[in-house]
Amino acid sequence: MKTTIRFAGSAASPAQFPGDGLPEVAFLGRSNVGKSRLLNALAGVRNLARVSATPGRTRLVNFFRAGDELYLVDLPGYGYARVSEAERLSWERLAASYLLARPALALCVFLVDARHEPSEGDQLLRAFLDHHALPYVVVATKADKLGRGEQGRRTRSLAEGIGLNARAVIAASAVTGAGVPELWRAIREAAAKSRKGAA
Repeated sequence: MKTTIRFAGSAASPAQFPGDGLPEVAFLGRSNVGKSRLLNALAGVRNLARVSATPGRTRLVNFFRAGDELYLVDLPGYGYARVSEAERLSWERLAASYLLARPALALCVFLVDARHEPSEGDQLLRAFLDHHALPYVVVATKADKLGRGEQGRRTRSLAEGIGLNARAVIAASAVTGAGVPELWRAIREAAAKSRKGAA
């Protein structure tokens, strides 16, 4: 099912978050994990979310509206950007204020790099999601850079580790489109469940 996705706005504070109540799906991960490229792959366009050569450029909460279905929400990344400690803490507070006080949040898409073991930041995020009982799927990005056998091994390792409590672990590639249909399925199922719960 083709859905037109458009940029709906950026927020520097909770007061600027959308107020229409549509289900929201948040994208989380390290600054260089490929969030923008994956969002573009989900939208089927190349330039919906800005892809920067400098990791850590997402400094606001960016909302992308998928028709009348839901929002895809790009949260600031962690762990790589060369920024001051004060700025980093400001981003973290903004992301936490979104995650912990957003009734419309239906699912978190937790991105990790398929090529590497989860970082300390990834482990901290997993602990945060589990502690607050936030629903999430783990997406292993850049899977096209691995052979088929290694993809399978990495996916199983993630499912037994950082993705143990995830609803699903999906190997994905913004280059080949692998995993994108499976991710859309998980997103739509979570949004439907959220709408049903709100009814």
